[in-house]
Amino acid sequence: MKSKSSARIAAVTLCAALGIGAAMQSWPSSEPKDLSTTPVVVSDVQAVSSTPRVPVQVDLPVVATLPENIVSAAIEQLDSPDIVIPDAPADTGFACDVEMTATPIAGAMMSVDLNAPCHGSERVTLHHSGLMFTSLMQPDGTLSIDVPALTENALVIASFLDDAGAVAMTKVTSVPFYDRVVLQWRGDAGLQLHAREFDAEYFTDGHVWHGAESDPTRAATGDGGFMTTLGTADAPDALLAEVYTFPTGMTETSGTVALTVEAEILSSNCDRSVEAQTLEFRNGRDLISKELTIDVPGCDTVGDFLLLKNLVEDLTIAAK
Repeated sequence: MKSKSSARIAAVTLCAALGIGAAMQSWPSSEPKDLSTTPVVVSDVQAVSSTPRVPVQVDLPVVATLPENIVSAAIEQLDSPDIVIPDAPADTGFACDVEMTATPIAGAMMSVDLNAPCHGSERVTLHHSGLMFTSLMQPDGTLSIDVPALTENALVIASFLDDAGAVAMTKVTSVPFYDRVVLQWRGDAGLQLHAREFDAEYFTDGHVWHGAESDPTRAATGDGGFMTTLGTADAPDALLAEVYTFPTGMTETSGTVALTVEAEILSSNCDRSVEAQTLEFRNGRDLISKELTIDVPGCDTVGDFLLLKNLVEDLTIAAK
C-alpha cells in the first residue's frame, strides 16, 4: 500500500486532470457560425436496398453550440471535489491503487494499459481531448486498448463510477501528420461513420468503415486511412465512438475523401430522438466540435438507412 500522503498527492493530481478534461469537453466551437439549437427533424424516409446499400440522403443543418449532450452524465462524474483511492478490502491482500500508462505506437495511436485490481469487470470511462467512451474492465482488473491520439502532448483520464481514477500522459510526435474525425454517441443509436477514399464505391477497398478490415500500419506508410471503434456496446449506459484517421501529411495521392454519417433505423432508436457529436482534428487546426440531434422516423421504417449530409466536411488531400 502507498502511504496516505502519496495517495493524497495522486488524488489532487487526478482532480486537476479531470478538470482539464471537463474543460476540453465544454469548449465552444468557433466554426460554423450557426448557433441554432433547434433539433434536426428527419422525416419521409423511404425503404432502401441494403445490397448494395443506397442510403436516403438527408441534408441536416449543423448545430455548433454545446448544450446538454450525450456526455453530460459522464462529465457530472468528473465534478466530484475528491477522487477516491479506496482501501483494499481486508480479504484481498492487495492494494486498490489505480494505475494507467500510455505509450505511443504506429499511426499516431496510444497503447493505454489500465490496472485497477479492485474494479474487475466494472465500467470505466476513458477521456482524451473531448473523446469519451466506456469499456468494461477484465475480471482481473486490467484493460489494454489502443486509442487514437488527438494531441501531441496526450492526456488520458480513466474514471470509475465510485470516483476512483487515474491519469496518464505521453508525447505522440506523429499527430501533426494525421487528420482525424470522431463520431461519438450514447447507447444503441444505430450511427456509423463512413469514409470513401478517392471516389471509392461502397464496400470496395477504399471504403473505410467499422465493417471493413482496418490496419493502422496502412496509414503509417501513407497508403490510406483506417477506422478505430471504441467502447463496449454492452457496458451499462455505454458511450461509443468511431474515429477515422487519414495520413494527410504522408500520402502520395491527391483527391477527396468523402466523409458521411449514416443512421440505421433500429427498434432501439425508431420514433425517438438520437443525439451525437463530431470532433474534427485536421490540418493542425484547433478542435471543431459539432452537435447533432435527429428525430428518427417511425418504427415502420426499421431496416432503412439514413445518410446524414453536411455533418462532416470532406477531406481534400494534396500529395506530399
